[in-house]
Amino acid sequence: MIDDVRGRHDTGSVTGSVLRIVFEEYGDRGSPTVVLLHGWPDDVHTWDAVVPALVEAGMHVVVPYLRGFGPTRFLHDDTMRSGQLTALAADVRDLMDGLGIDEFMVVGHDWGARAAYISAAVWPERVRACVALSVGWGTNSPDQKLSLEQAQNYWYHWLFGLPRGADLVREHREELTGYIWRIWNPEADDTVLHADFEVTKASFDNPDWADVTLHSYRSRWGLAPFDPAYAELEDAVQRASAIAVPTLVLHGADDPCNAPTTSAGRDDLFSGGYRRVILPGAGHFPQRTAPEAVCRELVPFLTGSRG
Repeated sequence: MIDDVRGRHDTGSVTGSVLRIVFEEYGDRGSPTVVLLHGWPDDVHTWDAVVPALVEAGMHVVVPYLRGFGPTRFLHDDTMRSGQLTALAADVRDLMDGLGIDEFMVVGHDWGARAAYISAAVWPERVRACVALSVGWGTNSPDQKLSLEQAQNYWYHWLFGLPRGADLVREHREELTGYIWRIWNPEADDTVLHADFEVTKASFDNPDWADVTLHSYRSRWGLAPFDPAYAELEDAVQRASAIAVPTLVLHGADDPCNAPTTSAGRDDLFSGGYRRVILPGAGHFPQRTAPEAVCRELVPFLTGSRG
């Protein structure tokens, strides 16, 4: 459990270009660094059952609250509350710059997986290894092909494009996120899932959570404009060819949000070594519901990639 590493735990923050990013930190800064990025709707506690294994393996672990979550805050009122995926990657860069860390490994789930992929694609000189949970690379484009199954899975994307969806995000976020947790983790023990949700839901009270959430999903499908502050980074992503750093993809076999087929057949998008593992019986949050299976794949991959 996470309490096993509390003696080497700290909470800190760095001031980046647009955010004060708050993070949890474990292990020694002199060790190889791995950044753990949570998804939506979630927060740093999603990694509680994973962190001890990484610290035991000799890693320095940094777990930030993404923009719009928990205590992370925008610095200025007039900054666009962008949730676009390149903005999330830029926050990773700002976090590492603020900590004075040049090279690092990145592990992301859901939104965090998309930020991890982008970071690996555009900053291969800094990212030594990339791990993505529950998301395939090459699935960010608004003109991507979707199966009918996946179009159904993305019901909330389409709902968030409507005024009634915006009202749901703004006014009924606990009901919304609690429902999503239940349907995305069908294998989870209800009592444990409820207890975990009760710990995490406070992170959705961030004053920018609704704006960031709506912009993230709307901008992905051309329903909201991108933030011009990230135009250069958007161009860099478009120019990037195959991801050139070692990459591991972990996907739950029973994921009802992103079907496993969405991460299949993408080997040609990676040139630095690639492995994809399907986790039997796992839903969309395998780091929560199947942490032992995740760690069995994650720890050897990262320890073998850290040099």
